[in-house]
Order: sequence, then C-alpha cells, then structure tokens
Amino acid sequence: MASHRRPKKPSRTRVTVLTTAAAAAVAISAQAANAAPGEKPSKDEVKSKVDALYEQAEQATEKYNGAKEKQEKLQKEISTIQDNVARGQQDLNKLRDALGSMAAGQYRSGGIDPSLQLFLSSHPDEYLDKAATLSQVSGQQADSLKKIQDKQRRLAQQRAEATGKLRDLAATRTELGRQKQQVQGKLAEARQLLNTLTAQEKQQLAQAEQTRATRGTERVDLGNITPGSGHAGAAFAAAQSKIGSPYQYAHNGPSTFDCSGLTSWAYAQANITIPRQSEAQANAGQRIYSQSQLQIGDLVFFYGDLHHVGLYAGKGMVLHAPHTGAVVRYESMSNMPYQFGVRI
Repeated sequence: MASHRRPKKPSRTRVTVLTTAAAAAVAISAQAANAAPGEKPSKDEVKSKVDALYEQAEQATEKYNGAKEKQEKLQKEISTIQDNVARGQQDLNKLRDALGSMAAGQYRSGGIDPSLQLFLSSHPDEYLDKAATLSQVSGQQADSLKKIQDKQRRLAQQRAEATGKLRDLAATRTELGRQKQQVQGKLAEARQLLNTLTAQEKQQLAQAEQTRATRGTERVDLGNITPGSGHAGAAFAAAQSKIGSPYQYAHNGPSTFDCSGLTSWAYAQANITIPRQSEAQANAGQRIYSQSQLQIGDLVFFYGDLHHVGLYAGKGMVLHAPHTGAVVRYESMSNMPYQFGVRI
C-alpha cells in the first residue's frame, strides 16, 4: 500500500533567503533595464561638475595662500627673534667677561667680594634674590650685575616667544600640506572627468572658453578704458599687460597667476603691498558695496567666503584670473555673486 507523505515544508530560514534573493534579482533586473550599458555623463554635465570642482579648488587655494603667507611671516619673525637672541647672548657673555675681570682684579688686590662669589656660582640668576642689598657691592659692580640679570630675563622671554612661534609654524606647515593636497585632489578629479570626453568634446569646451574670453574683451572695448591716475590706475595697467596669462593655483606672477596672485602682483607693480590672500585683501582698504560707485582698478570680491577677487574694469566687467584651464581675461561681474569692492 503506497504511503502518502506530505511534502516537507521549507524552513523559515530557507524561505527568508529565497525571498531576499528573489527581491534582489528583481531590483538588479530593474536597474539593468533603466541604465544603458556604457552610458557616460554628457559634455554639459561634465562641464558643470568640472566648474564646481574648480571653484572648490579655488576655495582651497585661497586657504593655501593664507597658510603660506602666515608661514612666511612666522619664518621672518622667528629669524628676527633668533638673531636678537644670538646678539643678546653675545652681549651677555661680554658682560659676564667684564664682571669676571672685575672679580679677578679684586682677587689680586686682596680677595673677591662674597657677593661676587655668589653671583659667579652655578646659579648666577638667583643673585639679586639672595643678595640683601646692592650696597654689598660697589656701584660699578651693581650696575654690571643688574644689566646681566635684565639681559638674562629678556633672553628667556625671547626664547619662549621663539618656541611658541616654532610650534605655530609647525601647525601652519601641516595645514599648508593639507590644503595643497585638497587642491590637487580636486584638480585630479576634474582631469578624470574631462578625460571621459571625446577629443571633439574637449575641443568644443576649449572653444567655448575662448569665446567667453573674446566676448569679455569686446564688451570692455580696450580703446575706451582709462585706467586713471594713482595706484589703482597703475595696478590696473599692470594687470592689463597680463591678459592671456594662464591661471595657476598658488602663483602670483610674473607669468602665471591665481586670482589673488594677480591682484597682489598688480598692486606691487604700483609699489603698494597688499595681502596675498583674497579674504585678507578684503580688509586692505575702503569697502564699496554699490557697483555704481566702483572705479577702475578697485578690487572686487565674489562669493560669500570671498574666495575670488579681481580688478574692476568698468562697464560691469572684472579683469581677473578665473580658474584652472582659463587665462587672465575680462568677464561680466554678473557671472559671479558680487559681494563688494575695496578701494586701496
């Protein structure tokens, strides 16, 4: 007699695994149906992403410029302090030698003063604290001892100041390296995106960039620009001479520039020193918020964090170093979010 066994029910675990696998298979099939194989972003999408990366790179560049400027300032300050300490130590040695000669003279004439013995011991800096009164030594000796102690105190303060600045310098160098790495990372990412384009698409983007530069120059009408007199006029004329020079991050001339590198270089040609970084340049003069009050050669700042700066060129135009892949050129200020101008 045949047995009629009921089929064994699959375990709950097995049901769960099968259900999950089936759901995953459905999801993968749906994705495969919606995504065309080998699909890549369009030329316009690549340009949009690259422009965003260039802006992020410029933000990091200005932070890099600020850290580099701080590093150079600290290095000069540390060098000055170290020179002062070296000269101070020489002066201190001379004072000690003079006091030693004085003590030797006293010894030859009948014995060294006990107070001088105390000072010339292994802890001379404790002398004035231990000596009850300067009347214990002659006026000349007391004057020498006081000078030595004052010199020792100043040297101790200068050494402590140098130590603090050296720590600050080490931290600044670390920040400098971090910002440089960030800039290079953004630019590398942009290059990777551009490499997804065909040669024809790359040529089209280059032509569009050239057209943008040409259009800016035509709108400004170089023949009608009067740079003006004074430092602003001289700075603007210097910047004009660099039209067509390539953008290069962290460069301030004479042949390649980033945005604040161009403005700081231009004003240097007018014998005016302004900070290297755009955010610091924003505090280098009188702020002008109305575009109608701007004059040719004024600094003009863009974006909320002030990471971009150029020179006002008149007619609502700016002369600037735009970004990686571009050259120093004229451009409409309406292409960027204007914040204010600064008259040096």
